[in-house]
Amino acid sequence: MTERILIVDDDPVQRRLLENMVTRAGYDAIVLDGGDAAAALLTGPEGALIDAVVLDLVMPDLDGLGVLARMREAGLATPVVVQTAHGGIDNVVSAMRAGATDFVVKPVGVERLQVSLRNALATSALAGELSRLKRSRSGTLTFRDIITRSPRMLSVLRTAEKAADSAIPILIEGQSGVGKELIARAIHGAGERRAKPFVAVNCGAIPDNLVESILFGHEKGAFTGATERHTGKFVEATGGTLFLDEVGELPPAAQVKLLRAIQENEVEPVGARKPVKVDVRIISATNRDLIADVKAGRFREDLFYRLHVFPISVPALAERPEDIPELVRHFLARFAAEEGKRIARINAEALAVLVGYRWPGNVRQLENAMFRAVVLAEGDEIGLVEFPQIAQAARVQPPMSTPPVELPAEVHAPALAADALPDSGRIAPQPSLALLDGLGEVRTLEEIESEAIRFAITHYRGQMSQVARRLQIGRSTLYRKLDSLGLATTESAGSDSPEGVVGG
Repeated sequence: MTERILIVDDDPVQRRLLENMVTRAGYDAIVLDGGDAAAALLTGPEGALIDAVVLDLVMPDLDGLGVLARMREAGLATPVVVQTAHGGIDNVVSAMRAGATDFVVKPVGVERLQVSLRNALATSALAGELSRLKRSRSGTLTFRDIITRSPRMLSVLRTAEKAADSAIPILIEGQSGVGKELIARAIHGAGERRAKPFVAVNCGAIPDNLVESILFGHEKGAFTGATERHTGKFVEATGGTLFLDEVGELPPAAQVKLLRAIQENEVEPVGARKPVKVDVRIISATNRDLIADVKAGRFREDLFYRLHVFPISVPALAERPEDIPELVRHFLARFAAEEGKRIARINAEALAVLVGYRWPGNVRQLENAMFRAVVLAEGDEIGLVEFPQIAQAARVQPPMSTPPVELPAEVHAPALAADALPDSGRIAPQPSLALLDGLGEVRTLEEIESEAIRFAITHYRGQMSQVARRLQIGRSTLYRKLDSLGLATTESAGSDSPEGVVGG
């Protein structure tokens, strides 16, 4: 989505000229004729949608300095380019001290205004990224730090904000990479516990035999290798928030103890003689269908209803393409600064491809793609050549079903911005998977799963480790599915021979 520039000037001729210049530069222009109206807009709910302001200093009601003062009182960091017909040094100093980003004298030329806006937006993006990272590490991230223009995502954030001041357990649901932990940190940072610890635990990355020790702690000598006492994540998060990421991966024994910890507000460290009282706010997250796991017996029903008190479902990036240009601008600003590169913009062709791509890895994949593009870039502009794998995938993927998004002519970053992170491996044309049988009835999940597994094994030439990795299941699970679906393979579970072929 194109950046929105607010133009504030009491002179109708100047307003029309500025609007024309801003529109020609590829931005959306919003025009107001006075300082009072501008201050009301900027400090209201619509103010978050304004990316920069072109502000006249001399106006009959509230002047430019008054608008800057109102913005400062409201804590707004929106970049402001002030303009006046009186270019004295006193006016320049006053405007800059009041928070203006740049200063131009009437009548301003097209190129001068474009440079000012470009630099203002770039500086704002970089400052926003740096402050966002700082607040994230200090646990004071808020909902204003989450980059979005999508109505669906804004609705999600409004729902999450309602729960921030409560101790109600929250379950954040969504695909991997959509930003579940970011939302959890914003809930913590906007709540009463923001001065206390935010402790994140990836439940899927903990070995089964260490889950209880890491979550609930252990006493010295409780088991072989326990040479010191460990307090555990619950005690570490006392007074604050405990974020249980991928909570659906917890083994059954840990689920029982987690349920007791939530019910009784106490944990029992391994080897301890008595339980320890804790006071934590639980926010959990999952990319699984926990209801299906409950029905299948993989997740405790009583624990599910303890965690699922306030569910929040985060849409995939493909469902909110309006966010992609803004995310691109912020990632470009950050990585260009980190890499010390003078990259000014991403061109319209590359941005159009990024907006049209499905992003199976969601925001995390977009972030990594931008990281890599910044490292590959040799000039001051990023183009399609810096996204070879995305461009190849875009040529073979079916069109997105989401509505079209208006694109800016270019997205700017600061003239400054990571090691290249690998993209997601092999890209091949996507086959069509029939969902209906010959009679027009929906096929069973077993039939669809069988076809998908057959294709994956053929696509990766029987490399079962690769098949399991791309299907995001364990190899043992893959072999169990082969047996249950009646698919035979010539390779054993312990080998990874390229000759493995699916029969039948």
